[in-house]
Amino acid sequence: MTQTILVTGGAGYIGSHTCKALANAGYLPVTVDNMSGGHDWAVRWGPLEVGDVRDGAFLDTVFRKWAPRAVVHFAGLIQVGESVRRPDIYYQHNVLGSLTLLDRMRAHDVGRVVFSSTCAIFGMPPRVPLDEALPFAPINPYGASKAMVEQILRDYAHAYGLRAVALRYFNAAGADPGGEVGEAHDPESHLIPLAIQAVSTPSKALTVFGDDYPTPDGTCVRDYIHVADLADAHVRALAYLESAEGFEAFNLGNGEGYSVRQVIESVATVAERPVPHSVARRRAGDAAILVADARKAAQVLGWVPAIPRLDDIVRSAWTWHTADARRL
Repeated sequence: MTQTILVTGGAGYIGSHTCKALANAGYLPVTVDNMSGGHDWAVRWGPLEVGDVRDGAFLDTVFRKWAPRAVVHFAGLIQVGESVRRPDIYYQHNVLGSLTLLDRMRAHDVGRVVFSSTCAIFGMPPRVPLDEALPFAPINPYGASKAMVEQILRDYAHAYGLRAVALRYFNAAGADPGGEVGEAHDPESHLIPLAIQAVSTPSKALTVFGDDYPTPDGTCVRDYIHVADLADAHVRALAYLESAEGFEAFNLGNGEGYSVRQVIESVATVAERPVPHSVARRRAGDAAILVADARKAAQVLGWVPAIPRLDDIVRSAWTWHTADARRL
């Protein structure tokens, strides 16, 4: 019998790719999304229930209708700068929304959840690569909200027997190799699509924030992980929770860092055109280097990225954006 999995935020970027991976693994993904940042065209592998995870009555209806066996929880706000300006909405959506979801899960006897977390919980880390033993030290409300939810998951696992995994992403990038879904944020804030946009629309030149960091070329270094590999990690985490108890967290990245300039060069290589860009002052709160130590995910989940090369990640994004597949 097909297991139904509730996917909050399943109409978004990583959520939609995970719905495809779940369907390919034999699950029925039921998307719950308020559509504030999601897209109808991204919901292709199961039904869509439009509503907000902060609405307990709505969730009760969804749980009764679909009787999911587990939840994959993406729903939430993700813009760091916005979180500094409007911390209230980040705590309302990310923390209160998660609490409401977890309490409705308890009411309907749903005992497994995979949570979409972030490396932003570590703030400005004292060492790289970043392993799971590093303490939480978020420097913005977005990271703080995710750290709070991780603590809630720990507490619920201890008190109520919840089985939970937090997957801490580094820089999600790329698009579905099959071309069915991809990245479409509004406004866009991620480096690779912004660089592609600069190639396609030179009037929208890319801004590089800082070239005086203590890195080989002076620009920030990040760990880029293909979105399809992140989706695979969620499927593996669900399978892990069928037998594992308690709470566990995993850092997800390729374990290799690329600078902003290297990403620009990769986009230029794939596009066969230069990327118009300018350099501005550093942004407050940007760490010089963020690279994952993902050995725990490899050892426990058997997860190894299948698309680790930066050029391949960029090429999948380029194919998606230039095909404008989201309008099909």
